[in-house]
Amino acid sequence: MDIVITRPKYYTHLITPPLGMAYVTAYLRQNNLKVHLIDALKENLDNHELVLRCDIADIVGIFCMSDYFWDVVDLVKKLKAAGKTVIIGGPHATVMPQETLQYTEADYCVVGEGEKTMLELVLALKNKRDPTNIPGLYSRVTGEFVTRPFFDNLDEIPFPAWDTIDPRTYPLAPHGAVVKTFPVAPVITSRGCPFSCHFCASPKIWNHQIRYRCAENVVDEIELLIKKYGVKEIHFEDDNLTLNKSHIQAICEEILDRNIKVHWATPNGIRADTVSEELLKLMKKSGCYSVAFGIESGSQEILNKIGKQTELKVMYSAIRMAAKAGLITQAFIIFGLPGETVATIKKTINMVLSLPLHKAQFLLLDVLPGSQLWDSLNQQDMEYFKKRSYQEPGYVPDGLTADYLIKVRAGAFRRFHLRPRQMYTILKMLKIKQVKLMIQRIVDFSMFGLSHKNFSNP
Repeated sequence: MDIVITRPKYYTHLITPPLGMAYVTAYLRQNNLKVHLIDALKENLDNHELVLRCDIADIVGIFCMSDYFWDVVDLVKKLKAAGKTVIIGGPHATVMPQETLQYTEADYCVVGEGEKTMLELVLALKNKRDPTNIPGLYSRVTGEFVTRPFFDNLDEIPFPAWDTIDPRTYPLAPHGAVVKTFPVAPVITSRGCPFSCHFCASPKIWNHQIRYRCAENVVDEIELLIKKYGVKEIHFEDDNLTLNKSHIQAICEEILDRNIKVHWATPNGIRADTVSEELLKLMKKSGCYSVAFGIESGSQEILNKIGKQTELKVMYSAIRMAAKAGLITQAFIIFGLPGETVATIKKTINMVLSLPLHKAQFLLLDVLPGSQLWDSLNQQDMEYFKKRSYQEPGYVPDGLTADYLIKVRAGAFRRFHLRPRQMYTILKMLKIKQVKLMIQRIVDFSMFGLSHKNFSNP
């Protein structure tokens, strides 16, 4: 019984090795199953072409994020017409399993960590046993569900099947747009997050828990990537890489002890209240060159409303410490959070302009299923997932308009990036082969659609 693990092609600026898919592939292979990973996003396959490639398999597992839910709906219908058993996993299936089965008409949804559930399901199907009571599995037949506990020890999970997602074969479209060196490989050193930011689905996905791999295990994987796949840069994609200082310190020290020469960055962001001058210097010494911070807003009132659980003065301090340590600094900003006004947006933009930041990502609020905002705003319409994630407003606060949010975001991009230091940072790292991608990003974010001299009221 052959299995394909895949994701559809969808519109995105980021095309990076899919760790979740590769972890499941490795876990199934470890148990002597024949698994093929087909990344249609990387290979530029439309759903018709992908279904033809899946002809080798009896079972197809699809990784689904809300951003491309309707692409998954189309893919499942085509696979079912081809007689395949279809399983959907990933964040969207985890937080909306019943709706996912209803709209896609797939056979099963895997909820939460997929490795064990997927293995037990495949073995049940292979041996013609009833799979409906497997923990972590939603079935279209019965709708019954038993929660599966998380892994106690992440080190027992095999490394991702890197041979199926060879970093050297991916286009130059990394997380963060521009990087120091290619090839780049993503690595996660932990799973989960204990915080409760209202715009994030992590609390529901991970139940406020966080678990860690040991430093030796993490650095063993880094060494493998360098020696076997020629990787020159690592992107740590954890939700909370620096939350446990002893964890990140141990990783940095292990890299230094083994004399590993590699650049690394944190494009998924770290919390400002988890760093110190000493830690940032150690990170820099071990190869870190860039850190991103989830700032979200320049209004303390808005930060309090969304459960950020940190203070602006702490964020200011962390960014200044990182810049002083010689690191490239980046901030993530979200426009359109609950309580947003023209005044709070201006305050946020002025804050970002005043800090020693090299890069900034200005996003429009995307109300994610599974987040507290999704529930509180009663966002239930599945048509919602047809909008462009983070580029079209998912919610418009009272007193503002969608058009204003789109235009003010474009103006903020220009005001920030069209300055000498910021332009130099990007141009210094931009590779010739990335120019087309960068132009597309500029067009998509409408950076030149509004004069940046003033921001009119909505």
